[in-house]
Amino acid sequence: MSRPAQPELKKFMDRRCFLHLQGGRQLSGVLRGFDMFLNLVVDQAFEELGGGQRKPAGMVVIRGNSVSSMELLDSMKV
Repeated sequence: MSRPAQPELKKFMDRRCFLHLQGGRQLSGVLRGFDMFLNLVVDQAFEELGGGQRKPAGMVVIRGNSVSSMELLDSMKV
């Protein structure tokens, strides 16, 4: 039996990210941790409400299967 591949999220660690979640919700914040199920710990999080409005959420844990997509807001160091 083969082991599941580890997620390639190390390059996103400690960087600001924007997350698109199921149900049309959006969140931004700093990725602080993840596990093999792609559950995420996001610090300094804000729920993006649209129209430039943001609601502070602090530190949140997001279940991996609720994440539709993730994009990096900070520039990558090469």
